[in-house]
Amino acid sequence: MKELNRKVFNTIFIILSAFIFIIVFIYNVEIYRREYSAVQRNLSFMEERISKPDYRIPILDDEQDDKNFENMMIMDYEVYTVILSNGEIERIISHSSNTSNFDVQSVAEKIVTKKQGMRIGSLYNNKYSYNYYLDTIIIINTKNINNRLMLILIKSLIILLIVEILVYYVSKMLTKRITKPAQESYEKQRDFIADASHELKTPLAVIIASSDELKSDKKNAKYVDNIKYESERMNNLIKSLLDLSKLENGVSIANYKEENISKIIERICLTFEAIAYENNVNIDINIEKDIKLKCSKEEIEKLISILLDNAIKHSYKDSSISVNLNNDKNSINLEIVNSGDPIKVGDEEKIFERFYRSDKSRKRDSNRYGLGLAIAKNIVINHNGTIKAFSKDGLTTFKINLKK
Repeated sequence: MKELNRKVFNTIFIILSAFIFIIVFIYNVEIYRREYSAVQRNLSFMEERISKPDYRIPILDDEQDDKNFENMMIMDYEVYTVILSNGEIERIISHSSNTSNFDVQSVAEKIVTKKQGMRIGSLYNNKYSYNYYLDTIIIINTKNINNRLMLILIKSLIILLIVEILVYYVSKMLTKRITKPAQESYEKQRDFIADASHELKTPLAVIIASSDELKSDKKNAKYVDNIKYESERMNNLIKSLLDLSKLENGVSIANYKEENISKIIERICLTFEAIAYENNVNIDINIEKDIKLKCSKEEIEKLISILLDNAIKHSYKDSSISVNLNNDKNSINLEIVNSGDPIKVGDEEKIFERFYRSDKSRKRDSNRYGLGLAIAKNIVINHNGTIKAFSKDGLTTFKINLKK
């Protein structure tokens, strides 16, 4: 159920977040495009004006002539025309009513050394744009544009962050509403299994005790053995169901203690060596020493026992099982690798479902009910971790990642 809630939440959150992000992105792109087009339009306009036959360079400072553009004003932009003569700056004309401390002279000297043409560049960080045409350089001071675009971008990011927080809570609310019917059905099913298992424990205990005391002769020995065998099978099933029900209810992290997980895993591996030997399987232990984790010791022992038991039962004869444990900055990584029958393609997730068994393992005499890996997965989830399984190149790997 936790997995369902997580998937529904992630789906809703990603869709809403992507929608909001696209809106913010398009808004900023549109603003940038408008500013870029305006700069480009002004540079092109000035070039067209220079190209006209009636354009001439003003001779005197006080000369007024409608046929030159010395008195032309450009609104909202700080625009300059630099007149060159033999590659030297002869005159600088400002076309803006408000000028800043923009050093046109230094900028023009840098541009003169470059090839002719128009260059705008990024309006987020370029301080100026220019159009070098013939013996004239049109320069636009884009510092104010930089500041304006960056301010819009910062405001957009702040709004995006606030909206993302709202989206998070909206996603949680929608997830709860969407999964409510499934949650109720799941809880009823879980409660039924737990209650039924508890109710079955007492009569089953009586059956087992009675079968132990039952005197048998040659005639009924077979039936007594059948009663004991089936009773034990049912007892194991009930224990597994109760364990799974308990784990699915979640645990209190406050009950976890810091344990030396390296020693726990090593001890369980040594315990299983005898079982592995009986099945002509060897266990290779590659465990980094003294790795600490805040956990439930009993649950970690159960987790390793389930995975080792599974690996032994599915390993080829005269093969090896590798148990690898290492520690990195943010997590503890555990791998159990065996050589045996591979997991079928498409079953990598299904094998962790309750009562799921592949065709080859549906043997009644194996006492396997398809609950072990479901229990293992819930233990890992309760320890804020992930578990996955896959087969490749003849090896089957169960990989566990536990966050610190």
